Amino acid sequence: MKKSIYDLTKEDWNTLFPIALVDHNPEWKTIYKQEEKRIIDQLGTNVILQIEHFGSTSIPSIKAKPYIDIIIEISKELLFDDSIIQSFDALGYVYFMVPEREGIDAYMSFGKGYNLDGEKEQIYHIHMCPKDNYMWQQVDFRDYLNTNIDRAKAYEDLKITSASKFKNDRGGYVLSKTDFVNDTLEMIHTKKI
Repeated sequence: MKKSIYDLTKEDWNTLFPIALVDHNPEWKTIYKQEEKRIIDQLGTNVILQIEHFGSTSIPSIKAKPYIDIIIEISKELLFDDSIIQSFDALGYVYFMVPEREGIDAYMSFGKGYNLDGEKEQIYHIHMCPKDNYMWQQVDFRDYLNTNIDRAKAYEDLKITSASKFKNDRGGYVLSKTDFVNDTLEMIHTKKI
């Protein structure tokens, strides 16, 4: 019997979708804009209050996993709404509820492009939450790296080292970058005061 994405174990994820960085692709911006339009057309601006491309594919000066990360602001009342989940299902997305953890409120997550047959597809990650969720600080992180090339290059260096060390450990790869991200966010917030 063929597995569904929901049947995958941590080991399956790490084996099927290893960490692999590539040079920046200028087409990622266009790919994002096309997906943004599809999402807004499907859900409408009454549901989507703000939508942003974030993550390393939104930072032209660094290598990235070729995944398009998208963050969408919705009202608290629509968090975990079944009709939103169904709308994303119609766009080919799979829903995951991200539980509350380490100061980050629970939120909705959607993924698309994870082909279990090995055929390469464009992978998208959507993080959907109200604006007061910690995840929105990732947009500040993106903006800072886009205007601070030295910090962006330091992040790229860390990503290259981590990708080599944690090629088949997605969790380890993410955790290896946490201190850098938090330190950068601290730098940003210190400047704003």
